[in-house]
Amino acid sequence: MYKFAHIADCHLGAHRNPVLQKLESNAFEKIMTKCVDEKVDFLVISGDLFHSNIPDMGVVNKAVKKMKEIRDEGIPIYLVYGSHDYSPNETSIIDILDSAGLFTKIVKGKVENGKLKLKFTVDPKTEVKLVGLSGRKIGMEEKYFEILDRESLEKEKGFKIFVFHSAITEFKPDYLARMTSIPISYFPKGFDYYAGGHVHKRIEEEWQEYRKIVYPGPIFAGSPRDLELSAKGENRGFYIVSFKDGVKKIDFIEIPTCQYVVYEYDASNKNSTQAQEELIQGIQELNVDNKIVLFKVTGKLSGGKTSDINFQQMRRILAEKGALYVNVNRYGLTSKKYTSLKVMGQDVHEIEKKLLKESIGSVKVKTTDLKGNKGIKLASDLLSALRQPQKPNETKRDYIERRVRHAFEVLKLTEVFE
Repeated sequence: MYKFAHIADCHLGAHRNPVLQKLESNAFEKIMTKCVDEKVDFLVISGDLFHSNIPDMGVVNKAVKKMKEIRDEGIPIYLVYGSHDYSPNETSIIDILDSAGLFTKIVKGKVENGKLKLKFTVDPKTEVKLVGLSGRKIGMEEKYFEILDRESLEKEKGFKIFVFHSAITEFKPDYLARMTSIPISYFPKGFDYYAGGHVHKRIEEEWQEYRKIVYPGPIFAGSPRDLELSAKGENRGFYIVSFKDGVKKIDFIEIPTCQYVVYEYDASNKNSTQAQEELIQGIQELNVDNKIVLFKVTGKLSGGKTSDINFQQMRRILAEKGALYVNVNRYGLTSKKYTSLKVMGQDVHEIEKKLLKESIGSVKVKTTDLKGNKGIKLASDLLSALRQPQKPNETKRDYIERRVRHAFEVLKLTEVFE
């Protein structure tokens, strides 16, 4: 009997806050240690090992040390790019570490006669055959799934793993409705295990001739939404899969990182002074010592402005009570004084989408790709490309050029396969 580990969406380097950075790093280190303790035969990473294709070198240094430890134990690592650690125009840290022999990128192939032909990577010890497709920014990998030569992959004999970093349409959670996804019919049939990444939720499915389809979800959190889902009971960790002629057992290994407190307050029909007083009173009663606090305020104030509520004061109070970290979500808070605000949402992306939907009809264009839902998606994707933060040690010129290149990709002015 053999075993392999499956992780995804580590998003190392996603957080600037030192507390979150440490929790993120601790989760990754615990997983690497567990792989050694469980004597897995190899490790599969389904994309987004890092949060950026050129992450902070301090983050890289810590991750490399832990990965080298398991390599020194004879455990090879196989991976694909994720949408965060992939770049079509720049050398990624993934490329550098692959060249250094720390792990193996398994995306190997070329387009011939309009078909994308992929080559298997064979694990020398177990003879498992791995193949897959990387994730791309804003779901651009869909075109490669469309031209994938599935027949040749399906004919291959032996224990096979398909590694990918994309949402599958049939299994996409409702709250990720706006995320680009790939129909299950675009995947090759008959693989023993489909190692998924990109969807930040744990999923185990089977679908007709598609056997074990598994998403581990993030190991910690790549976004505030991940923190909220963790606080509401979503377990974080990775999988260990036991196999011989086929998959015998799939075990989810939970990696606890911290405790959470969720505090929600509805400010409807309260003025800003009342809301301020009640919020302070409410948080004073919370037990937040050594916990992450998710602080969510919604509703429409009957009087005063949203800016009258001193959220910084509340952060200080919670910090003094021992909170590890405080995340304040007030995107759903509005005031009657600002009647021009016509939409509400849970986060900035949802609000943007609603505003775009409200405004798209007033824009006169001839191209169909700029109208209706297509126009909304294109505008939203372009905003995402343009709002990318500047990387550590990146010059202003390089930063601007990178954002322009990514904007061109969104507008489909470039086409690169790697």
